[in-house]
Amino acid sequence: MKKAVVLLGLVIAIESCGNNENKPASDASSNDAAAPAATADVSESPEYQKGLALVGSSDCFGCHKVSEKMTGPAYVDVAKRYAGQPGIEDSLANKIIHGGAGNWGQVAMTPHPNLAHDSAVAMVKYILLLNNQ
Repeated sequence: MKKAVVLLGLVIAIESCGNNENKPASDASSNDAAAPAATADVSESPEYQKGLALVGSSDCFGCHKVSEKMTGPAYVDVAKRYAGQPGIEDSLANKIIHGGAGNWGQVAMTPHPNLAHDSAVAMVKYILLLNNQ
């Protein structure tokens, strides 16, 4: 119960800190296909919201923070490293499910074998969207 309350607090803190940064004055530019991705408020996208909810309801924040390295890498660093790589969503989703080691140092990624592949992909999409904020 205590862990759930702490986790909920972290999700609320992250959500309240990140939603208003660099928000465009109007939504017109975020719907313009020619507008740079960095000007869009990705925190309003359904993929962002779904992924954040899944990350927040799992044990992810026990090892990761959004913008600071913890036991694992910061999510923004993951987003920068893998930005624009074709097929990376499935590859990283498999890392979440099966675990892994060596990509970010000596500490191994804990496997999450009970996590559905679609949920892991949604989490990865959320993380990758952090590169656009």
